[in-house]
Amino acid sequence: MAAAARAAHLVVDSEPFILCDTLAASLPGDLIGYHQAHGDHPVLAGARAQAAARGHYAERRATELFRNGLEQYVVLGAGLDTFACRRDPAARLVRVIEVDHPITQQGKRDAMAAAGIAVPDGLAFAPVDFESDDLMDALHKAGFDPGKPALVTWLGVTTHLTHEAIAATLAAVGRMAPGSELVMEYAVPAALRDDRGNAYVRLLLPAAAERGEPWLSLFTPEELSCLLERQGLEAVEHLRQVDCLVPALWRRSDALRSGDLCRLVRATVPSTT
Repeated sequence: MAAAARAAHLVVDSEPFILCDTLAASLPGDLIGYHQAHGDHPVLAGARAQAAARGHYAERRATELFRNGLEQYVVLGAGLDTFACRRDPAARLVRVIEVDHPITQQGKRDAMAAAGIAVPDGLAFAPVDFESDDLMDALHKAGFDPGKPALVTWLGVTTHLTHEAIAATLAAVGRMAPGSELVMEYAVPAALRDDRGNAYVRLLLPAAAERGEPWLSLFTPEELSCLLERQGLEAVEHLRQVDCLVPALWRRSDALRSGDLCRLVRATVPSTT
C-alpha cells in the first residue's frame, strides 16, 4: 500500500511532486488503480501525503549524511522501498541493508525480478521478525560494520508492533557506533491529532484490523523521547507531517493536505566521551 501511494503520487497528484519514486509503479500490482479511480478520497489522499512526506524527509536526510561520508544505511521494515535502486550518485558507495519480515522480503524480491529490476551493488537483505529475531545478528550476517556509524530509517511500521518489540529494536540501534542516526515514524494518541488525523484513523483502523494489521502502539513525543533515552538514543527533533517539507511543497492544487497523526522523530547515538 505504501508503494502504491508513492507511485500514485506521480500519476494522480499535481506538481510540485513531494517524492519522485519512479520505480514504485512496477511493484505493488493493481493497487494504484484505487488511487486513480478515487484519488480525492481522504484515506487515499492521506496515504499519498503520508508516504510522500516521510519518504521525502528520510531520503533528504540520507543524502545529506552520505555526502558527509556516512557509509551505511539500514532500512527497517523496508517493504517495497526502492531507494537503493534509484539512489543519488552521492550514495553509490553506501551499503544499504533492507530489513523486513522474511515473507515480506521474499515477496519484494520476487516483485523486483518480475519487473526486471536488478538487485544493485551495495544492497543486502536481512530477514527479521521484529517480534522475535535478533536485529544485530541479522545485520552482521548482511555485512553491517558495527564499528561505523549508520543511518537507520523506520517508517510505517511501529504502529503495528508491541511496545516490547519497539524497545528491543531501539536498544539494538542504541548500541550502534556513536554518530549513528535514527529517523522513526510513530503515531500519536487521539488527543494530539488534528481533525484530519482523527478522521483518517476512523476510516483506516477498521480496514487495517481486518487485514490483520491492527494498531498496537501509540506515543506522545515525550513518551517516545524517554523510551529512546532508555535505549541509548537521544531525540534531536520531533516533526509533524507539515514540518517534513518546505512550505512551498504544501501549497497545492490537488487533494494532498498535511495532517497530524503520524510524526517523525530524529534521534542520534551520542558520543560516549
